[in-house]
Amino acid sequence: MQRVIQKAKDFNELVMFEHSIFSLPFIFIAMVVAADGWFGFWLLFMGILAALSARNFAMGVNRYADRDIDAQNPRTASRPNVDGRLDSFSILLFILVNAVIFVAVAYMINPLALKLSLPILFVLGSYSYFKRFSSMAHIILGISLGLAPIAGVVAVSATIPLWSMLLSLGVVFWVAGFDLLYSLQDMAFDKEKGLHSIPSKYGAETTLLISAIFHTLTILFWALFVYEANLGYIAYFAAFGSALVLAFEQELVRRDFTQINRAFFTVNGYLGVAFFALIILDRIVS
Repeated sequence: MQRVIQKAKDFNELVMFEHSIFSLPFIFIAMVVAADGWFGFWLLFMGILAALSARNFAMGVNRYADRDIDAQNPRTASRPNVDGRLDSFSILLFILVNAVIFVAVAYMINPLALKLSLPILFVLGSYSYFKRFSSMAHIILGISLGLAPIAGVVAVSATIPLWSMLLSLGVVFWVAGFDLLYSLQDMAFDKEKGLHSIPSKYGAETTLLISAIFHTLTILFWALFVYEANLGYIAYFAAFGSALVLAFEQELVRRDFTQINRAFFTVNGYLGVAFFALIILDRIVS
């Protein structure tokens, strides 16, 4: 039993289950708006299972593909995919199991979800390889998480309305923007190893500027989402209030690069949860 518990801890460290907080709120925002309220316990369970299995698949592929890179980077050299705690077969099995779970969940939801399941897995898996040949990897990561609202609305209505695409575009630039900030930690390493990232190619100042532009686009698309979905004033507050949170995140990193982890995990985690809570409140009072 102790060995099983330890393996579970190793897999948790591999994929960091708690970081699912980034995508989960935006799946449920889309589901609440699509259903105009409560969408039922079945879809709640299916949504959580789809989000967790998709993220586990993506992170598993990332950790498997990056074994050689992580082993050379002092920041990542102690990860379980590098230090021997999890062998390649175990990681591949983990990837396969989560892919099967994701497709099975899509099958149980509706035919459109099933048709989209394999293309979604392809996008999620492709991120890990982009940084080997393109600085667009930041955008690919954004697209990976930006698929979450699309998945949410498909689950409820089997359609992809314009408002869901606007919400997704906001998530794309939100994630790409904070991934740029996070990538500043590996700027020197990426440059030395010939890995493609915006920080290693253009430097810190340009990266900070692009990140700020991306986060400005985030607020624009989220405001357009609120308008197109015909939501109320509390939803507008959620969209424009996010601007203050992202401005704080930008300032935090500009002031001190040692605050990158705080900006990446803590600030963004609160933003997603707060946005979701305000959308629920908007639906209650509207």
